[in-house]
Amino acid sequence: MSDRAEDLIVKLLRNLGSKKEVDQYLKLFAEVDGRRFAVIKVSGGVVRDELDALASSIAFLDRVGLTPVVLHGAGPQLTAALEEAGVSRTNDEGERRVTDRGIEIARKVYQRENLRIVDALESLDVDARPVPTGVFEADLIDRRKVGFVGHVTKVHLDLIDSSVRGEQIPVIASLGETSTGQTVAVNADEAARELAKALQPFKVVFLSPHDGLRDEHGEIRSAVNLAEDYDELMAAPWLTSGMKKKLEEAKAMLEVLPRSSSVAVASPENLARELFTHKGAGTLIRLGERIRCFETLEGIDVERLRGLLEDGFGKRLFLDYFEKKQFFRIYLADSYRATAILTLEEGVPYLDKFAVTKDAQGDGIGASLWQRLAAENDKLFWRARVDNEVNPWYFARSTGSYRSERWIVFWYGLTAFDEIERCVRSALEMPASLKAKPEASS
Repeated sequence: MSDRAEDLIVKLLRNLGSKKEVDQYLKLFAEVDGRRFAVIKVSGGVVRDELDALASSIAFLDRVGLTPVVLHGAGPQLTAALEEAGVSRTNDEGERRVTDRGIEIARKVYQRENLRIVDALESLDVDARPVPTGVFEADLIDRRKVGFVGHVTKVHLDLIDSSVRGEQIPVIASLGETSTGQTVAVNADEAARELAKALQPFKVVFLSPHDGLRDEHGEIRSAVNLAEDYDELMAAPWLTSGMKKKLEEAKAMLEVLPRSSSVAVASPENLARELFTHKGAGTLIRLGERIRCFETLEGIDVERLRGLLEDGFGKRLFLDYFEKKQFFRIYLADSYRATAILTLEEGVPYLDKFAVTKDAQGDGIGASLWQRLAAENDKLFWRARVDNEVNPWYFARSTGSYRSERWIVFWYGLTAFDEIERCVRSALEMPASLKAKPEASS
């Protein structure tokens, strides 16, 4: 690998943070069949404006032994080419129409952009294969009305399989062909959906100039649990039409993919952080599951909840924990893979336990759980050991903290000094409720 490529990889690794997190995800991804690791859908805007960042991020994946399937659009480039040639893109009704001349220009534009991506990857010593055509078979929608525009009817995987077996990254253009070989334009998101259905990938990534889905305050929303959030988000006036379309596409994909699959929306420069860290850097979308809120233990399988806590913390819960605690709210995922247990201390909700089972860590359920409890609790404080690896995640979600020799106390929503002081003292004096598991006998 060239010095330039090595420098890019080192830079990406340095920015990721915890080596343990990276190793955990590498092990997880390595267990996935080669072609099923990830489909990365790249917008034409990214190819035009962020090609270097795109190439370096994919080079990182290649460097750690992963082979994504890359699918790209070229919408802005095609628009510019058609305008320069004086070719109209619409029919009399204002709908997109691709003429004979238009499809000829489209084929050349997509082939050119396809080779630009491949050349950028190969300049970083990444073995990539251009696949401008031959993957998507399509039928014309209405030749008279919209011209050479089709919808995908079949996905041919021979070229992709050949590339992955040869450890080459396939770079696919979102163009289709009819059964007779006529090139047709197809919607890039539809192509991504059909490709995902055919490959059944572990990850689908939408790379765009935006870092992810933003909330009404302009902040990146780290996770979307479709089971909890879809209807609310689709009705939100502040969510852009483009992002609503992404949510619709993500939902359509995830409904036909394994439950372990997820969709991420991220920028090219943050792709590695989104894939290899718990905190992420974009928006992770999953079909998810319902998170229920209980005020008492009624309706809860206490032994399953105990198992969840002990798995998440890797410690033994005191036997009398559920008898001694006065619960304020218990948030619990239907699968018993994540929970947040709140008590009321000093008149303020205290996060006594926040746990995610090991098999669910990194799949977005923790972030979804946090969004739910943060939305329903204006104030919150909690503590974590000073060496807790989750502390960076907690710092990002708190507005203040206090560090002692053993603990860090976090909070949000607290502004009065005397209230903060009482809460910090209460947290530091909280008795332990977990103990180390006994060593397994040899």
